[in-house]
Amino acid sequence: MGCFSCTGKSSKKSKEGKRDNKNSKKQGGGGGGDQRQPSSGTLSGTPNVNVNKEEDSKEDQLSLDAHTVDLKDDDTSTIGKKAQTFKFQELVDATGNFNPSCFLGEGGFGKVYKGHFSDTNQEVAIKQLDPDGVQGIREFVVEVLTLSLADHPNLVKLIGYCAEGDQRLLVYEYMPLGSLENHLHDLPRDRHSLNWNLRMKIAAGAASGLEYLHEKMKTPVIYRDLKCSNILLGENYHPKLSDFGLAKVGPSGDNTHVSTRVMGTHGYCAPDYAMTGQLTFKSDIYSFGVVLLELITGRKAIDPTRDRKERNLVGWARPLFKDRKNFPSMVDPLLKGQYPRRGLYQALAIAAMCVQEEPSLRPKICDVVLALNYLATQSNFVTHVYPVQSSQSNNPSHSRVNRFDATSRQIPPPRSKSN
Repeated sequence: MGCFSCTGKSSKKSKEGKRDNKNSKKQGGGGGGDQRQPSSGTLSGTPNVNVNKEEDSKEDQLSLDAHTVDLKDDDTSTIGKKAQTFKFQELVDATGNFNPSCFLGEGGFGKVYKGHFSDTNQEVAIKQLDPDGVQGIREFVVEVLTLSLADHPNLVKLIGYCAEGDQRLLVYEYMPLGSLENHLHDLPRDRHSLNWNLRMKIAAGAASGLEYLHEKMKTPVIYRDLKCSNILLGENYHPKLSDFGLAKVGPSGDNTHVSTRVMGTHGYCAPDYAMTGQLTFKSDIYSFGVVLLELITGRKAIDPTRDRKERNLVGWARPLFKDRKNFPSMVDPLLKGQYPRRGLYQALAIAAMCVQEEPSLRPKICDVVLALNYLATQSNFVTHVYPVQSSQSNNPSHSRVNRFDATSRQIPPPRSKSN
């Protein structure tokens, strides 16, 4: 997403609205990070929207949404308690009535705008649900639920939400560099491509966020929508996962999977999940492998402009994994040969294991994090510039690289920094 200047400012009227709500029914405590203090008032309808006040006096609108979509996860009792509630007018003011100059992008949920709260001098991203869009109330509730329970430096922070009448909006921290997709594909002439070290740091950060969802949350979560456009970049290209509307609570006890309708993005969706509807944590691992391949090759997950055999990134890469002589030809040409040969082999090995057709052969996310953290810390990696090579070219450095290949079933242990 590009970042445009935004003229919208939140008004004093918004502040007064918050003060008027002090005597209203409390919606839930908890702080919204270190952003703004949560509003304690119940959401009320705008003049042109009908709201059932009797129901609203018993339960807040977000809980009603959860019941409407029959969301039965155990943690629904905590919905929104760590997120701030906003009145719709506050968000209108913050975006200058959703001024086109504030427009950042659009996805399945709806349009995203840059906003500004003048009382805190805070920039935010505001996502407005499109009632005719692909996603709906269920995705809205799941997003609020997931991010209200999550706290990790590689997950985008949810500041709050608006559930007023028919309006459903989400308010996030603003990520000034936009999405990873905008730094990998179809670059404008004035934008430099990411160097190798930055790519590995972004991959490691994204993996760390996924590890938190899988293994460190009280209720483990399957992301289900990992892709380059959902990895947002902050200052110094710090990556954060975003857009959790498709997230699903993972299997528990003796269960090995969650049966659900197939959702996700073509090219990133694991083939086993697409065929059976059986969702597992390894489904996310496959998607991560596709993202890692994009970082290495600069190619899109699905690219209809390429020859038929090269349109699907994983389908193109799998035959090349079989011989390390092919590896240099897989590197993004925009790197101009500036990459560490050993690091390339390790990164491709990780990607190849993540996109294995058999889910049980894919690594656990903790192992992926360990390996990528090692690659990301090699700040003095690049000492040579390698010419772009064809898949048939000779590789004089084979005897000096780690002794593994991209068809291995185990992530290799870290080696010393000496080359």
